[in-house]
This record gives sequence, C-alpha cells and structure tokens, in this order.
Amino acid sequence: MREKPAPGVLPTPATLFNAHSAISGLRGRDLFSTLRSVASHGLRHPLHSARHALALGGQLGRVLLGETLHTPSPQDNRFSDPTWQLNPFYRRSLQAYLSWQKQSQSWIDDSGMSDDDRARAHFAFALLNDAVSPSNTLLNPLAVKELLNSGGHSVVRGIGHLFDDLLHNNGLPSQITKHAFEVGKTVATTPGSVVFRNELLELIQYKPMSEKQYATPLLVVPPQINKYYIFDLSPANSFVQYALKNNLQVFMISWRNPDVRHREWGLSSYVQAAEEAMNVCRAITGSREVNLMGACAGGLTIAALQGHLQAKRQLRRVASASYLVSLLDSQLDSPATLFVDEQTLEAAKRRSYQQGVLDGRDMARVFAWMRPNDLIWNYWVNNYLLGKAPPPFDILYWNNDNTRLPAALHGDLLDFFKHNPLSHAGGLEVCGTPIDLSKVNVDSFSVAGINDHITPWDAVYRSTLLLGGERRFVLSNSGHVQSILNPPGHPKANYIENPKLSSDPRAWYYDANHVDGSWWPRWLEWVQERSGTQRETLMALGNQHYPPMEAAPGTYIHVR
Repeated sequence: MREKPAPGVLPTPATLFNAHSAISGLRGRDLFSTLRSVASHGLRHPLHSARHALALGGQLGRVLLGETLHTPSPQDNRFSDPTWQLNPFYRRSLQAYLSWQKQSQSWIDDSGMSDDDRARAHFAFALLNDAVSPSNTLLNPLAVKELLNSGGHSVVRGIGHLFDDLLHNNGLPSQITKHAFEVGKTVATTPGSVVFRNELLELIQYKPMSEKQYATPLLVVPPQINKYYIFDLSPANSFVQYALKNNLQVFMISWRNPDVRHREWGLSSYVQAAEEAMNVCRAITGSREVNLMGACAGGLTIAALQGHLQAKRQLRRVASASYLVSLLDSQLDSPATLFVDEQTLEAAKRRSYQQGVLDGRDMARVFAWMRPNDLIWNYWVNNYLLGKAPPPFDILYWNNDNTRLPAALHGDLLDFFKHNPLSHAGGLEVCGTPIDLSKVNVDSFSVAGINDHITPWDAVYRSTLLLGGERRFVLSNSGHVQSILNPPGHPKANYIENPKLSSDPRAWYYDANHVDGSWWPRWLEWVQERSGTQRETLMALGNQHYPPMEAAPGTYIHVR
C-alpha cells in the first residue's frame, strides 16, 4: 500500500546527542558552565526572572486548587499509570512538574541570550528536567504498589542492584542481565566458518541456505564501534539468514577488539584490511566483483575503500554498495555540538592517545544519555524502585557488548566530524590516495531511520548525494538499530521512498511515497539485479588457499 506522507509534517528526530557527541564526548563541566550562565543571566535580568516566577507561582496556585493545566505527551510512558490522573496528590505533583517544565522552557525562549546560548540552555535543562521527574522517586505509584506487594523486598533488591551498578556498571542502571544471552549459542548462531584472519579482522563465510546462489558475493562491513552480530541476532530477525535464504553468498567481517597495542590503527588500516577481505571473497567465489554493505561507521569504511579503489583504477571490483544509517556528510546540527570546540576535540584526542584506545564504556555512557528516559531513567525505576532485574532483550545485549576504538581511528573520526572532508574532492586521504566520492560511480542503496538520534536521516540523505552512480534512498520508520532490523512480517515495518533525489531532504520527503512493510525485499530485488547469474549452490566453504578455520562466530568476537 502506498500513500503520501502527511503534508506539512517533516520528521525531525530527537538529536540532543548524535554520533558526533558520542565520538567527541561531553564534559560535565560544560553543562555546569551552561547552568551557571543561565543563573547569571537570571540575576542580571531580575524583572524577566520575576515575571516568569510569578507566572509559575500562579500556575502552581491553580494546580493546588485541583486544575489540570497540562497534558503529558502520549509518547511519555513515565506517567501512563492511571494513578497520575486519578489520585489528587499524584495529579497535583504531575501538574506541578509539567508547569515547572513549561515555564523553564518559556523563560529560556524569552530570555535575551544568544541563539547558541539558548540552545545550550534548553539542552541542559532537558537533561535536568528529566532527572527531577516525580516518576524517578520512591513515591512513583508503581514503586509504592511493588513495595506493598513484595512486603518491602523490592527496596532491598533495589538497593542491591544500585550497589552492584555502582561497582560494576560505571554508576549507570544496568540495561541487561549479563547472562541472558550467549554469543554463538543464543545470538550469532547462523552456521559458517572463519575463512581468513589478519590482525584487524576475521572473515566469516556462511553456509548456503538455498539450492541456487548468485555468483557475486555480499560482503558485510559492520561498524568498528560495535560487534557484527547485529546482523545475526536471532533467526527471526537475522539479516544474514534472510540474504542466505534468498540465494546470496554472504561474507561477514568480524573486527578485532583493539587494545593499547593497536593505538596506531587508523581509518587507512581498516580500509586496507577491508580491501584484503574483499579480495579473499573474490578468490573463494571466483567472482570478479563484490557487493559491499556497510553500517554506520562501516559505511564510512566502504566509502573510503571505494574512493581508494577509484584512485587506483580498480573500482570495477565493486558491483554495488549498500549504506545503512551511515554518515558521509558529517555536518550535524544539534545543541550538543555547541559544546564541542577546539579545546574539547584536542582534549578527547589527547585522552585517547594517552590511554591507547577509546573505551567502549565511555561511548556507551554518551549513547545512554542520548535517550535518558528510555535508556537511563526507565531502568532506574525498574531496577532500583521496583527492585526488578532488567528484562532480556537481544538488541540491548548487543548494544552493551562494548568494543574499543584505537586512538588513531578515534582521532580520524574526530577530524571527520570537524572538517567534513568527504563533502569535497581530496578532503580525505586514505592509504595515501585522495578521495573523491563524486567519482565513485558504483550504484548505491542507502537506508536511514526516521527516528534515528545517532545518524539523523537528513544527514544520511545528504551523504547519499555525495556519491556518484545510480543512487537509491529509503527512509525506514525506525531508529538507528531498528532500521537495520526490519524483517518482512514485522507489524510496524514501513518506509518512505522517492526515486527522484533532490538537493533538499524536505523536498524529497514531501514528494515521497509511504510503503507498508519492510525495506528488505526492496533492497533484495535491487542487489539481486547486481549479483550476476545464478548457479547451483556450492556447499563447501573456503578453498585450498583459504580453508575453513574454526566455526562462526569465530574468536575475535569473544575478545573483551
């Protein structure tokens, strides 16, 4: 079913934080400095502050009299319990909180601060207001009910969870139960073998799942920031199995988790390793070409690889390129980027070079603060106030299976966000060759997420425009990860497409069509057209030069 998106409504994902923020980090002193600036502005303009204080006082007076002035957002699950509306005490506390929230936003909007200072103030107050929500206290009606039902045991269990997280989880509420899943047994279970290994990666070839297969293989390049098995969580949502069952030969890169010894691995190191893996795919399958697929930072890697091949006049090795939630145009506008200056970037570089790596737990903290109500305060209530263990969820298990970034690659990514080098010819040099994406005339298929808070969809759209060749762009209805995990049959799956790419994402969106269902079949049809002829399936993995080693998921994935 196709229909036009709602007129006049342009989706804008919640981008207080984004990929730039996760790579550069956000210092607490910058947030405190913003709060001091707000307080100083308030003291310098007492009439402005007094006017809003009186307005807040008037609203609180009406709240005490029982009036309902504000309605929480329907998407805000913190106040979904009926007690917040039916109980007079809880209704008043909720209305007081919403009144304070609205009035603080109005105070900032009406202040004489600069646009940048107002954006920073809104950003800091959004985090602060989420933290002081009445749902985060033991008076939360869910917590009170659990306290009574458990005879007080919920508080004891909650305190135990709190101390455990303080000791073992950097002080953040745990999102997963550590032993809920096991790599190779409950996730990453598709049969295959490691057929090649170098210092940076293992190359997995999967066993065929069809009677015939296309001649041109698919090489999947996952992000260096996460482990590869987001493509193979379970049979129900495994992208790998979907491709295998539809006659594709599938190879997967599993990046090694670097340590201090690998501090000098930069983007060129990863591009060189990916090129080596690509040539192994060609040697094993006998194909002259390979279909590339990259996700997030893996998309940047395959783009740089193709630019490098183009400079060497070897781009004919690549039949097509698929980019999933990948940034090539790194210009991102959000309040968090206002905190990133030259000093912040240099401090981030210096810190990672001193340590040799950027620890994945540091990035995980920033990613968690991207969506604090979902990824922090939700688990604060569940783990500490209700005293429950977090429910098992394979995506969050994968998300918490952290990896590190070598210092050189971290520095390259910081420069990528600082200079936006791929937006112009020769801005980025990889393996000694300048990159010009406009000359990469490989057909491409790009996917973005309409609610993506890490790589905003309009930036992914602009990234698509940097490429040469025939370009396709689809906008999934999900966020960063769920845009990838979008199997056919998912009840909420839908996407937006428009074959005519204009220079303005808004114009593209308004002329696009809404399509019910997953984008996977659309991509499959597209990639099969670029996968050569079909032949009888060869069940053997590897060849005499690249014999199978250990079974998938290999050894690098287990490195902590």
